[in-house]
Amino acid sequence: MSATLTAVPAPAGPRHNPKVVTALRRFAISISVLNILGYTVLGFEQPWTWPFIALITAYTLEIVLELIGARAEGRDPRFRGGGLKGMVEFLFPAHITALAVNMLTYVNDRVWVMVFGVIVAVGTKWVLRAPVKGRLRHFMNPSNFGIAVILLLFPWASIAPPYHFTEYLDGGFDWLVPAVIIALGTLLNAKLTERMWLILAWVGGYALQAIVRGLLFDTSIPAALAMMTGVAFVLFTNYMITDPGTTPSSKWGQIAFGGGVATVYGVLTALHVVYGIFFATAIVCAVRGAFLWSADVVAKRRAAEAADKAAEAKAEPVTTAVLPAQRDCECTGVCACPSPAAATACPNGCADICGCPAPVSDKTAQEKIAVAA
Repeated sequence: MSATLTAVPAPAGPRHNPKVVTALRRFAISISVLNILGYTVLGFEQPWTWPFIALITAYTLEIVLELIGARAEGRDPRFRGGGLKGMVEFLFPAHITALAVNMLTYVNDRVWVMVFGVIVAVGTKWVLRAPVKGRLRHFMNPSNFGIAVILLLFPWASIAPPYHFTEYLDGGFDWLVPAVIIALGTLLNAKLTERMWLILAWVGGYALQAIVRGLLFDTSIPAALAMMTGVAFVLFTNYMITDPGTTPSSKWGQIAFGGGVATVYGVLTALHVVYGIFFATAIVCAVRGAFLWSADVVAKRRAAEAADKAAEAKAEPVTTAVLPAQRDCECTGVCACPSPAAATACPNGCADICGCPAPVSDKTAQEKIAVAA
């Protein structure tokens, strides 16, 4: 009778480590404050009801997908067991994604397009996934991907205009907004997300591609570098490209990711592709996802080969070597020897048994037998 296996639901486990939870909390607080100031002071142009629509959409979809995923994986939903605090922490990513998609896109008065972007952004975490340390993790930056899909499918849509964040500020206060974002973002990424190498590679790579494009295509280098002073660029640098869930943790991995985004952006811009900053990030995230899948396939193949070799080695019979002096000589006639160690004459075919260094001629063997007699 075959044994019956009882499936035991896997424990939900912590959703993130404490540092990431703290980073997400501060991300959520920062983007919430920015939205409040944006609609009251700065000059956000979307209707004030849209952030609430975006949040309701993201919260609902995140909870529904988590319930479906938990049932499929045989575990408890991650928002259970922690009370209100656990639910709030679970919804931090959805909160950030919803406000970012609404804040950074401009779709005229078509709210359903914004809702569509939020759905794509939240849903992609369950569709585009790759194995990381034995677990499937999403590799596509949610907010960035939602915005990129909107820009691809709806050509009339755009990102928020440059004056979006400082329209009602003057007298030098328009410089205060990016300065505060840089200060808070740098502190956040240096202490919690630990993505400073990525930021340095991205900013350095962006400046380099601006100079290269200027030298190769005679574009304005100062104008390209001036983009780095805008609020949108500063926000992207400190709060989007540094997403800890979809970027590498290692030093060289961060450098490759940040430099890769800058390089792809430079190529797209040289090809006159608008909004290249979002498309470049999506492309590099997709490349990283393909790399993670490839690395997992190679690792599994090597593990299988190692297991096969170990099984073959275990199945091979163990033979014990017997020294020539411990065996009886099986030769007769001219090869007869009192013991293998004393044998001095063996014709071809008896060297392995009698232990002779080399066979000798029949004449020599007969002479040795005569002398012994």
